[in-house]
Amino acid sequence: MSDVRRLSTTPEVLTVEWPDGRISEFASVWLRDNRAGDRDPHSGQRLIDVLDLPAQPRIRGARRHNGSVCIDWEGESQPDSFGIAWLAAHAAGSQPRPELRVRTWLEGGTLKARTDFAWADLGRLAAQPEVRLDWLTRLVQDGLAFLEAVPAREPAILEAMAHVGRVLETNYGLTFDVRSVPQPENLAYSDLGLGLHTDNPYREPVPGFQGLHALVSSNEGGESLFADGVALAEYLRATAPEAFAELTTTAVPFLYQSKDAELYAERPLIQLATDGHVSAVHYNNRSIAPLHLAAGRAREFYAAYRRFAELMREPRFQLRTHLGDGQLVVFDNQRVLHGRTAFSSARFPRHLRGCYLSRDSVYSETALLRRRLAAKGNP
Repeated sequence: MSDVRRLSTTPEVLTVEWPDGRISEFASVWLRDNRAGDRDPHSGQRLIDVLDLPAQPRIRGARRHNGSVCIDWEGESQPDSFGIAWLAAHAAGSQPRPELRVRTWLEGGTLKARTDFAWADLGRLAAQPEVRLDWLTRLVQDGLAFLEAVPAREPAILEAMAHVGRVLETNYGLTFDVRSVPQPENLAYSDLGLGLHTDNPYREPVPGFQGLHALVSSNEGGESLFADGVALAEYLRATAPEAFAELTTTAVPFLYQSKDAELYAERPLIQLATDGHVSAVHYNNRSIAPLHLAAGRAREFYAAYRRFAELMREPRFQLRTHLGDGQLVVFDNQRVLHGRTAFSSARFPRHLRGCYLSRDSVYSETALLRRRLAAKGNP
């Protein structure tokens, strides 16, 4: 947005009517808090505190000038200038970051991994910034994206994730191997099928994203399952609001114990943001510790828990795909539930290598790449 249709002011509010008819209001105190002259020109950080602002700044008038809106203040001789495009990007209800525009996909069973989600050849992802930006943007919007032509060797996952975000080291190390072992400390390291779940809800913080690289894929079984946990939670809200409320307000204890780790955290199965939208799902039936609930509350919780679990069992909500050798999937571990079908490692060995990535680093890579391409004049 580079122009406005009309400006009007009161002492407390600047009102902008945009060419498409939309109306935006900007409080005078908000405008004073965002003056360019009060920020360090190099870092962009504020040089003032809220107590340095006038408690009730008053607008005398506003006018357009060279792509900006100039504000005149009562009792002050120096006006302030705000770019029209900047005001449009920061108006209430706007979302200047495409990666934050979440696209939910409830009916996963009707989708195909190859055509409905982002795919990229690792070589092109590494060499072409535009390809990487599109892939990263779709990853954070959909919560799920795929890479192919990733060399089927153990270090390759770390080389690939260098283009995605920062890998987190856990008690498993920088990477972990998903394959069948005798007496596994985690049932992921067995031949068993795994129901839909999120990983590591017993950690602080919960890993933001997860990568899984197929080194050896099974020819029989071992299919990957995915579902959009945010979409499922919103479906639960719409169809069983009492169950939804129960799962958003009950703290669930999660526990993981091994010979070298004791990890414990409490969080609801469905986590809400301050505006009420679903911000995360934490679901791992294998790791829930005994809940400290009175009998009546326990009945209410388990009824809601059961209703949510029933949704996850419905095939229409599950995206099913087979990762071939050299293919890699990355998904939002606080949103997308994943699982697998059973397989027989004695007949067909299966080996996936995985890692976790910090949530903020994936979003940072996306935003930073977009900023760099924009600086070069790329859309």
